[in-house]
Amino acid sequence: MSTMQKQSAAQSQKLMVFVLTMSLYGLATLFTELIPKFQVGIVEFSVEYFLFIPLTLAMLFDPLSAALGAATGELVFSEIMLGQFGGLGELEKFLTVTIGVYIAGRLVRDPRNRGMAGAAAIIGTAAQLAMGTVVDILKVQFAVEDFEAVAGLPESVFATEGFAFLNDLLFSGILFCMLPCVYLVPKLYGKIEPLLGMQPRTENSAVSGINPKTIAVCVLGFVCAIVAELAATAGLSLIDWEAEWAESGTAVAVGMVVAAVIAIAVLVVMKKNSERKAAH
Repeated sequence: MSTMQKQSAAQSQKLMVFVLTMSLYGLATLFTELIPKFQVGIVEFSVEYFLFIPLTLAMLFDPLSAALGAATGELVFSEIMLGQFGGLGELEKFLTVTIGVYIAGRLVRDPRNRGMAGAAAIIGTAAQLAMGTVVDILKVQFAVEDFEAVAGLPESVFATEGFAFLNDLLFSGILFCMLPCVYLVPKLYGKIEPLLGMQPRTENSAVSGINPKTIAVCVLGFVCAIVAELAATAGLSLIDWEAEWAESGTAVAVGMVVAAVIAIAVLVVMKKNSERKAAH
């Protein structure tokens, strides 16, 4: 196979990872819309997201493709298809999700190592939540958003946002991010890669490891997220719309069907490609 053919094949594989992650995570985010929230005192038990889906794929495949797919899936299926779009304000969540999943995927050198998969999952989740927390604190500090005190907590934005961070990390982060990854990543390793015509990741894979360039790109992305959210909160959202049918049951159902169809189509294509290569 020529170099150009190899590059084309690699790009095709990355695209498949992107679309698969986008559809599966988009479906998952819509599903979380249907899960009720419970509150005991000041502690809220809610499923913020099923981030284990993109985290798992990022640890097994190309981290950047999975990270961008997750952020795009959340934007398309849980925002646009539900009839709402926050304009520039959507960029903050898009970038922080991308960075969190990307970091987790890069941290895993050996997907068969359950400890490594679990640690990467919780670190990636914590990074995403921490970035969101910092942004929320800065919005109050720069007076672009009013501080809303929570009964039972000190009247400090640091205490309020810090508690929310720990609440989400210890509940959603452990139950719906870390634990599923600890089980799924080693379980799927070596089984799902052939469907894309790929070799399983090893410690020497180019997509493994954190280096100064990776850190610099993530920091730059986070700075852009901060600027975008501050600008949007200050009234510079550029494009901001909400349809009359926003977040209706019909919109959620249609979104789930579309996401499921895309995911199934990708899986079918992956299976056919795998069978074709096996035949050769």
